[in-house]
Amino acid sequence: MMRTEEIVAMALERLDNDRYVLSNLLFARIKELGAGATPLVNMEVSKHKLADIAMREIAEGKITFDGVEPLPTNA
Repeated sequence: MMRTEEIVAMALERLDNDRYVLSNLLFARIKELGAGATPLVNMEVSKHKLADIAMREIAEGKITFDGVEPLPTNA
C-alpha cells in the first residue's frame, strides 16, 4: 500500500506540480463522489474517505485536467 505522501506526489506530478489545480480538481471530484459517482479506482466509499479516493484517482491518471476554457466574449 502506498503512503499518502507518495500518492499526493504522484497526483502533483500529473498536474505539473500545481497545487492550486490539484485542490480544485480534488474538490470537484469529492463533490461528485459525495453525490453518488462511482469511484474509478478499487476503493469502497463506505471504507475510505472521499478525499483519499479522489486523490488516488488523480494520482493514477483516472481524473485529468485539460485546462481552463476561455470565457466567452461579448462581441
